[in-house]
Amino acid sequence: MKENTNPNQKGPLSGVKVVDLSLLLPGPLCSQHLADMGAEVIKIENPRAYDGSRAMFKGKTGYPALFMMLNRNKKAITLNLKREQAKEILFKLLEDADILLEGFRPDGMDKMGIGYDVLKEKFPRLIYCGISGYGTSGKYVDFAGHDLNYLAISGVLDQTGNPPRPAGFQMADVGGGTLTALSAILAALYYREKTGKGQKIDISMTDASVQFISLYGGILSASGVSPEAGNDILSGKLPNYDVYETKEGRYVALGALEDMFFQTFLRAAGMESLTKDHPMTEENFPIIKQKLTDFFKSKTYADLQPIFDNTDACLSPILNMKEVTEDPHMKERGMVIERNHPKYGPILQFGSPFHFSETPFVYRNDPPEHGEHTEEILSQLGFSKDNIAGFKKDRVV
Repeated sequence: MKENTNPNQKGPLSGVKVVDLSLLLPGPLCSQHLADMGAEVIKIENPRAYDGSRAMFKGKTGYPALFMMLNRNKKAITLNLKREQAKEILFKLLEDADILLEGFRPDGMDKMGIGYDVLKEKFPRLIYCGISGYGTSGKYVDFAGHDLNYLAISGVLDQTGNPPRPAGFQMADVGGGTLTALSAILAALYYREKTGKGQKIDISMTDASVQFISLYGGILSASGVSPEAGNDILSGKLPNYDVYETKEGRYVALGALEDMFFQTFLRAAGMESLTKDHPMTEENFPIIKQKLTDFFKSKTYADLQPIFDNTDACLSPILNMKEVTEDPHMKERGMVIERNHPKYGPILQFGSPFHFSETPFVYRNDPPEHGEHTEEILSQLGFSKDNIAGFKKDRVV
């Protein structure tokens, strides 16, 4: 799939304005999804304390690789929200804004005097979305935390094994924060279209992570027994749904949950008699798993390629990050983009996962430099060159 750079192509959220105060990962990825859908996103950073992702994982030409992954199609300004003049500028930005997104601690905006109770009086149509670790109420409201903490409290981490193992990626941040916030924001926009009313959205990454283990919640509800960590139907108990090591020390994922897919895999592997000799009952799981373990340990990836290519075998190679970026499916779907940045040269980008037939993803703007559009946006708000110079002198911007 070719990258769409048609500036005349409008996304489904064209005309929606987002003021984004969030930093690092969950919020910026959420606002990038909104921007990719056509929204105008204005990213606000402190003039002397930029988004930390700008300093992470620098590429060979000096580009901030993580920031580049999370901030395309946005404009950036700087505001020191500890200054009263900066708050007035924020209020002017919000006069025609639809969404404010922030990722501070639950009382962070209130402490700056710009919390939801203040904003809703001035901007009753505003949709205010705050993403935090534990939400704005409850025992953990003031606790610091990161992805691992949220997964621990939500019960997700317990299901990774015995002992539990970190997943190696930010499940709570992205699944619990980014995507839950995105869903809620779109629902609030729809509600506002019907009623004219804005509202506050309280996103807890811990709350949302609980939903990842709905299956195990169902098991608990039915049996009254907490599922065994690392040994339940999706975490190692089933021989037909597990990870196996190959001859060369790589790994494959067998996800043939339904019997018809497992039988297809067994036929492709030349093991048709396995479940005839050892029916798929719990007492036979260790025997079947050992047979599969021995099979995979005797095969290389090259040996397994015909089964990988079998559309109903549910056997997949476990790709590393470089292999993902080279995968023809990912390229055809537009999920891997090499963008020729005017300052940094070629940079890797992940495309938008939202594929619309009438309003496709458009790469409009490269991720902005720190405060790149400050003067442009302040001028659009009606501030003169002298005003802007004064703001700079007073460390407002």
